[in-house]
Amino acid sequence: MDDKSKIIEKKHRLSPEVYQGGNFVFFTICVKDRKELFSDPNVVREFEKVLLEELNKKNCTAWIYVFMPDHLHIIISGKASAADPRKCISMFKQRTGFWLSQKHNGFFWQKDYYDHILRSSENLVNNVKYILNNPVRAGIVSYWKHYKFFGSTEYNLNDWE
Repeated sequence: MDDKSKIIEKKHRLSPEVYQGGNFVFFTICVKDRKELFSDPNVVREFEKVLLEELNKKNCTAWIYVFMPDHLHIIISGKASAADPRKCISMFKQRTGFWLSQKHNGFFWQKDYYDHILRSSENLVNNVKYILNNPVRAGIVSYWKHYKFFGSTEYNLNDWE
């Protein structure tokens, strides 16, 4: 194998402990080659079901999640000091990746994901609103409530303006 064919895996710059507990972690997970997977409501429902199961198993909370056509935005925090949002996302990707291999040939998750731990100076609600407005910025809808693929385990988003 020559040097050009070796896969260089992205190393996360932060130690695993930083992800644990009540820190708010903003993840963006992309479909490989940015293929549009989440335009299909059945796929979104299946992925949302797995996401909610993993959040429950890993004792985590999703403050917001939005399934865009080719990626997912989500902000997660742990409900206890030992909770690990990164492990929750890893298990979610593993389970949904297996589902894709069985049900949607040719679709895969991108190898890694983008993450950002919100600093105390960053407002959670502003970040939630930013994610909710992603379909508006992408030109999919004119108002975020007209988009159908979003949710939260903590907020009743129907009450939001």
